[in-house]
Amino acid sequence: MSKPLKISVDLGENYNDPIRFVECAQFADRYDFDTVWFGDHFLPWFHGGNRSSFVWAVMSVALDRTKKINVGPDVTSPIGGRFQPAVVAQASATVDNMYPGRFLLGVGSGEAINEARFFPSGWPSWNERIERLNESIELMRKMWESRDYFDFNGKYFHAKDLYLYTRPKARIPIYYSALGPKAAYFAGVYGDHLVTIGTPERCADVIFPAFEFGLRKAGKDPKECEKMVLLDVYYGSREEALKKMRETGEAGPADMKSFGVLDPRKISEIGHEVSDDKLLSLKTICSEPDDLIKAIEAYVEKGATHITIATNSFTENIQLVGEKVLPYFQHNK
Repeated sequence: MSKPLKISVDLGENYNDPIRFVECAQFADRYDFDTVWFGDHFLPWFHGGNRSSFVWAVMSVALDRTKKINVGPDVTSPIGGRFQPAVVAQASATVDNMYPGRFLLGVGSGEAINEARFFPSGWPSWNERIERLNESIELMRKMWESRDYFDFNGKYFHAKDLYLYTRPKARIPIYYSALGPKAAYFAGVYGDHLVTIGTPERCADVIFPAFEFGLRKAGKDPKECEKMVLLDVYYGSREEALKKMRETGEAGPADMKSFGVLDPRKISEIGHEVSDDKLLSLKTICSEPDDLIKAIEAYVEKGATHITIATNSFTENIQLVGEKVLPYFQHNK
């Protein structure tokens, strides 16, 4: 028997002050969403985003002011530089100790805009970053599980006498972000669950099979592991979406070369070079709730088991999804 579909919201990191994100989490908690995800950025993806708080402080307040919804970063990059994995392990354990079973850890290999300035020797290649990520997961899990002091001697991380005195009370699940098949394979080997984006066809033909191959390679049961897809939703017409993305600079991240840029102002400029077709291929345009329902169904038919909907830090978007979309899937379980 298949598990019921999970539907969550992603607040990102843009547009509003941190207390508004807490209010959005409280708002989402009133509905039957599984998780509220927070963007973990040092700088916003694009200059027009205009906000980027220290998300670990915000998440703790959000957990304290909600009752049942899960909370997590989408995603943190524990590859060294900005965050050492031992520190992320301690932070995660502390949060779970206070709110057992409600904290989910999303991880990824990082983008230059958030991480590169913290690597004085230069921004590592993707291959090195993914190796760092995989090693960091091994280190974090050992910290959560070890009942005694231990030394860690990896390729990138070295430490003596590690031990967590404040321990997690539940097993912290790791959601591994993967945009391509190599990363999806590693998500299966090292992570518990997959986080991805892309068309339903690409997910079904490229990303999901690579993830499941990695799971089986690691001796895991694919039926126990979520395939979560993030839908970057625009609530309005096609023309309105294109206009907004151009005006705010939100179009910039659609170009893969933005992953190597350190300045959100430059990423906003890159957005002017991205074609309308490219932008629209990455957005789920919803002029009415039925559009979003059909989009979710398309991914579920291709094997997705968890859908996260980008609402940004706007309660009106959360309300629309909570009242017009969630009931459809609750009634059709």
